[in-house]
Order: sequence, then C-alpha cells, then structure tokens
Amino acid sequence: MPRERLSVVVTRRLPEAVETRLSELFDVRLRDDDTPMTREELVAAVQDADVLVPTVTDAIDGGLLGQAGERLKLIANYGAGVDNIDVSTARQRGILVSNTPGVLTDDTADMTMALILAVTRRIPEGLSVMQQGDWSGWAPTAFLGGRIGGRRLGILGMGRIGQAVARRANAFGMQVHYHNRRRLRPETEQELEATYWESLDQMVARMDVISVNCPSTPSTFHLMNARRLKLMKPSAVIVNTSRGEVVDENALTRMIRAGEIAGAGLDVYEQGTDVNPRLRQLPNVVLLPHMGSATLEGRVEMGEKVIINIKTFEDGHRPPDQVVPAML
Repeated sequence: MPRERLSVVVTRRLPEAVETRLSELFDVRLRDDDTPMTREELVAAVQDADVLVPTVTDAIDGGLLGQAGERLKLIANYGAGVDNIDVSTARQRGILVSNTPGVLTDDTADMTMALILAVTRRIPEGLSVMQQGDWSGWAPTAFLGGRIGGRRLGILGMGRIGQAVARRANAFGMQVHYHNRRRLRPETEQELEATYWESLDQMVARMDVISVNCPSTPSTFHLMNARRLKLMKPSAVIVNTSRGEVVDENALTRMIRAGEIAGAGLDVYEQGTDVNPRLRQLPNVVLLPHMGSATLEGRVEMGEKVIINIKTFEDGHRPPDQVVPAML
C-alpha cells in the first residue's frame, strides 16, 4: 500500500513550475487567486494541513498556532525572513519551521545598487519628465546628481546581502564601510575592502550613503531612529531593501522634507503597504513595491528550497533549512 501523501496548504500563488512540482509530490491545496489568506482561511489551513507554506505577508503568530491541529508539523516558509512566524511558539508545539535562505542574495543586492543610483542620479525625476512630455532638451545644469564613485557607503548589516552589496559597490568605486553585530574575519574584510565601525553612530555621521541590510529583530527595531538619522550628513542618502521597521519612517520623512537628509530609496516600509503619504510627495525619494527579490529565477529557487524542506521532512529527516530560535 502506498503511503498517504502529505497535506500541504500554500497561502499565495507561486510560480507555475513550483505549483506543478508541489502538486506532483504532495496533496497540495493551491490558491485560485493571488490574494492573501484571511485570518479565517489561515485558521482552517493550520487545523487541517500537515504542512503550511506561508509567505512574509502571513502573520503566523501565537494566537494562530494555538488553534493549529495535531497534524500540523512543519511550516515551510516561502521566504528567507521568518519575522512573520512565532518560531518559539511553533517549537513549543512541536512544529518545525524552515525558510529559504541564500537564494535572494544577489537579486536584493542588485536592487540596492539600483536604488543608490536612482536616488543619487535622480533617475525617477528624469523618467517623470519624459513620460509627461516636458523635456525641452539637454542643458548643462539640468538634473544634476552626484557620481557614486569615491563616495563612502555605510552598510548596516554585513550578512550575505550586505557582503554582496559591498562587492557591487567596490566595482562602482565606492569606499565600503560597515557596522555589524559581529566583525567579519580579517580575510573577508580584506576581500571586500571594507572598514569596520564598532560604533554605528560614528559610522553614520561620516557616510555619503547608508544601506540598510540587517534583519528585523527586537534589537534592530528603529535602529535608524530620529537621533541616529540626525547624525547623517545633509548631503547623504539612505537606502533600505531589508525591513521597514529598522528605520523610523516618520522621522525620515520629516528630515527629508526639512532638507536634513538628501534623499532615500525604499523598497520596504514600516507599516507594510500603508506607506506614509508624505513620502510619495517628495521628488528625492524613490519608492518601490517590495521588488528587491522579484526575479523569476529567485522565486523559482525559493520554491525549490520549500519543496526540498518538505520532502526531506516527509522522508523522516531534519529539513536542511530548519530555523530555531537561537538563530534569530
């Protein structure tokens, strides 16, 4: 007798190749449309499934996990971050949690550099003029930005993505500086040509560009708060492709409006999709809809990791990307 296949619930639409492979391997329930599950749908999912495949938009909190059925044994997150999941409560209830680390590093680092260039070279302003048909021709002083070669880049968080940003910044001739919870090994610093700052305050005050690449944890909430943003040079810009909660968005908005910070490039926001409306009005702010990891290749590789984690679990082994509270 063939064994019963695992019941898997996927909370959002995934690339077709991923959904097809999930359907081949498991008893999978897919979404008909690309909308987030309601709370009621999530409750039904955790009560009925062996495996839940959520995304960063799904709040898998203690209250939801408290309603989970006995069958639920794995939450295979479709994403590298797991701040949407109460990992400690899941562990207490005997539910494993896995994620998809590593596959989005290059995509996010590419977007970080794109935002740095977009802000410093005023690309959206030029695009707007062309789309509106208002361009009257080249002029020596029109749309003057600043070159990034020779500028100091301060990277906040030197994990996989931060290091990938450093390599790209080196290719553009930027001077790389960083602040991290732990200092890198000397050979890694030498490879990246990166200068370590133990004091985030001291680093922030000296940089031309700040790139936020650290995860969202209780210790990084508003790490770039009003006081620290105030330390930035008036000519400096800040770019965030990590998590919105790391930056005090209201303070940032006030300072850019007051001319105390030269600009910002944001792909993530403190309140999710509820973006501060005053940010939209600023020509020196580039806003993107969380596109940092949005490549087809990256999304498929994320799905492949989810499948490997589920299949390894089904075969009675520890998922290769299992997350435990000590890692957070």
